[in-house]
Amino acid sequence: MHRREFLSNALRAVVMRSVAPRSAAWVGNPSLGLPALGTSNANSDVGRELDRHRFGVNYTPSKNWWFCWNEWDADSIKRDLDSIASVGADHLRILLIWPYFQPNPKWVSPLHLERLDQLLTLMGERHLDAVVTVFTGQLSGWYFLPPFNQPGSGFYSDAGIWKAQEMLIRELARVISAKDNAIGFDVGNEVNTCWSTEPRLGDAWMTKMFALMQEVLPHGLHVNGVDEVPWFEVNTFSPQALAARPIPVMHCYPYWSGALKYGGPMDPPSTKLLAAMATLIRSYAADGTKGDPRKPVWAGEFNTCIESLPEKQQAEWLEKAVVAAIESGVSWFSYWDSHDVDRKFDFNPLEYTLGLFTNDGKIKEQGRAFKRLADAYRGRPVVFPSQPVPSPPISRNQETTWRWMLDWMGWKPRNG
Repeated sequence: MHRREFLSNALRAVVMRSVAPRSAAWVGNPSLGLPALGTSNANSDVGRELDRHRFGVNYTPSKNWWFCWNEWDADSIKRDLDSIASVGADHLRILLIWPYFQPNPKWVSPLHLERLDQLLTLMGERHLDAVVTVFTGQLSGWYFLPPFNQPGSGFYSDAGIWKAQEMLIRELARVISAKDNAIGFDVGNEVNTCWSTEPRLGDAWMTKMFALMQEVLPHGLHVNGVDEVPWFEVNTFSPQALAARPIPVMHCYPYWSGALKYGGPMDPPSTKLLAAMATLIRSYAADGTKGDPRKPVWAGEFNTCIESLPEKQQAEWLEKAVVAAIESGVSWFSYWDSHDVDRKFDFNPLEYTLGLFTNDGKIKEQGRAFKRLADAYRGRPVVFPSQPVPSPPISRNQETTWRWMLDWMGWKPRNG
C-alpha cells in the first residue's frame, strides 16, 4: 500500500471519530582526530556548517514512545540518550505532539514546555544537538490532531489557526532560545500528509512560517521535513520552494517511495535512493537556469521500512545507501530511528523494528553500521558533485519522476 493511502485511511478514521549562513563553532573530538559538532552557544551559528557531514537519529523513546510527553520518565530517557551518543550521533530530531503541547488555541502547556526544556538539557549534557518538530499532527501512521484543527487548506489559510500556530512557535522559542544545543525548528513531521493543499497556498504559508521562525530564533536553521510526495507529485509545497531553503530535507524509504517496483532491496533503486533524491532536489534548486550541484541536502529520515529484511541486510543497506549518498554530496543524515517500538502499543508492523537499538537497549547490526559510518565521516568536508545536474522531470508524477531517477542511476529495471 502507498504510504499516503495508508495515512489517508487512518486520517479518515480519525476525522469520523472526531466529528462532534554556513559558519559554525566546533567542539573537538580527540577520539576521531576530527572536529565534531556539539553543543555550543545558542547565539552563534553553531552546528550549522552545511558542507561538513553530520550523523544523527530520529529519537524514539524506548519507554512509552512519544506518549512519554504525558508519561515522563527522565531516567529511561537518560539511558536512551547515552546509547545514542555511544554510536557517534551528534544530533537528534525530536517529535513534539501538537495537541499535547497546545490543547487549546490560546494556551500552551507549561508542563510540556518544561519537559522539552529538560529533554534539551539532557541532550546537551551528552553533546547532542536538537532539531525540534512543531506541528506534528501525524507520526508513525497515527494522527494527533488538535481540538481546534482545520483540515486541509484551512491549516494553511485560516486566520485563527495561524494565531494558534504563532503562539506555539513563540512559546517554544522561549525555551529553545536559552539552549546551547538547538539547531532550529522543523515545521512538523511531514505536515503535507496531514494537511494537503495546493502549492500556491502551501508555499505562501511556508514563507510566512519561516519568517516567524527566523524572527524568534534568528540563529536557527529551520527546515520543512515533508515526505517524498511533493518531490514526486503536485502536493502542498512546490519543489522549487522547498529546494530554495538553505538545506532542503528529504525523507527516503524504499518501501514507501516505490523503489521495490524497480529492483530488490539491495539493487540501485533502493541503495541509491538517497543519492538520486538529492540529485532530484538539486534539479529544482535553480542556480541561474540550471540546477545547483552544490546544494546541501539533509537526509532527515531514512530507512528501508522493509519488514522482511533481516537485521544483517538492513545494516548492509544502511552502509551502502549512506556511502552512495556521501559520494553524491549529501551533507547530513538523521536515521529513522533510535529504538524499536514496544510491541505493547498498536502500530503498523513496519514500525516495530526500525531502530538502531532494540526496545530494551541492545545495539543491533544497524547500530554498529551507523557507528562505523559516523566515526568515518562525521565532521569531514562534504565533496559536492562537479557534474551538471540534469533538468527536472518533464512532469511531476510517480512514473515520470522514477524514470528520471532510474536514468540518473543508469539502472534498467528487469521488468523493462
